[in-house]
Amino acid sequence: MSAVEARLAELGLTLPEVVPPLASYQPAVRSGAYVYTAGQLPMVEGKLPVTGKVGAEVTPEEAKELARVCALNALAAVKSVTGDLDRIARVVKVVGFVASASDFTGQPGVVNGASELLGEVLGEKGVHARSAVGVAVLPLDAPVEVEIQVELAQ
Repeated sequence: MSAVEARLAELGLTLPEVVPPLASYQPAVRSGAYVYTAGQLPMVEGKLPVTGKVGAEVTPEEAKELARVCALNALAAVKSVTGDLDRIARVVKVVGFVASASDFTGQPGVVNGASELLGEVLGEKGVHARSAVGVAVLPLDAPVEVEIQVELAQ
């Protein structure tokens, strides 16, 4: 078991299976020393636990937890192309999309769920640049979607 996966276990988390693509793309691709994930929905065992807009059908607190699930799914996608999460030198960038009610402006707080999970799991290697973007709708009516870019150790 890798050190990162041991840390996940300490946190009571299990790395899930990679979420199969919904269309014509790969869950993650490697280019040189970097791995880029596709946008990861908060799928749990093949389905979305909650759907709808944050600030309407979904509370910001629920959405923050869903962003954690997205980040965990993103780590699974990274492992699918690296074979070992211990190869992560650092998380470079996180982009979070939040399906938002028209008056909802708390996107950064929602995406903190992903950022905080990466920090808990990877420590200093999880510190990253980030964008948190409000959108009208996401695939499958998901409340949140997260993609990450990581740099691998040489």
